[in-house]
Amino acid sequence: MEENYILQNLLRQKIIAIVRGVRKEQIQKTADAIIKGGISCLEIAIDHTSPESVEQTYEMIRCLKETFAAGICLGAGTVLSGQEVKACVEAGAEYIISPNKNPDVIRKTKEAGKISIPGALTPTEMTEAWEAGADIVKLFPAGILGLDYIKAVRGPLKHIPVSAVGGVTPGNCRDFIEAGCCSIGVGGNLVDLKKIELGDYDSLTKTALDYVRNLQRQIQI
Repeated sequence: MEENYILQNLLRQKIIAIVRGVRKEQIQKTADAIIKGGISCLEIAIDHTSPESVEQTYEMIRCLKETFAAGICLGAGTVLSGQEVKACVEAGAEYIISPNKNPDVIRKTKEAGKISIPGALTPTEMTEAWEAGADIVKLFPAGILGLDYIKAVRGPLKHIPVSAVGGVTPGNCRDFIEAGCCSIGVGGNLVDLKKIELGDYDSLTKTALDYVRNLQRQIQI
């Protein structure tokens, strides 16, 4: 997909589901449940526990790309090196998310024609990430920093699209958008590993619907 189309899709949908800790045999049902709930932007986070687990993450990205094709806006998360960028892009990732501001990761992502979403905490880090080529800057941990912090940094940095990650729930997701964030990333509050282990995928769909409905109400105001 074209780079600009992916960026506009992310900004339009406003929600990225962060899939972390899900086993390969669970990934298709997990993704299907989330997509049924109205969230089609999924970030598959790299598991750095071992070289084998890293490779398995690439396999899951490839599997989802083949299974859902145009029905999913697929990205890779916790990307820590240029080498990982290359592997994720080859597997089918359209956007690259990292927990930090790594110039090499940003550069390799843009060279590959993909969307770069590095992590940042301070106004300095946010500005440096943006100047290095980031398309969106991930503010993490947003929940701990709080809405007042977000509103304060958005004052002088309105030109930088910011995605809030960490502590975003169905109940407060609207608050982050109203504070000036362009999107949110949701992990454990949506991708509940205990529910997945029990095979309760319907609960994931329900939670996804809760996020979508709450954001839609905000947009319609």
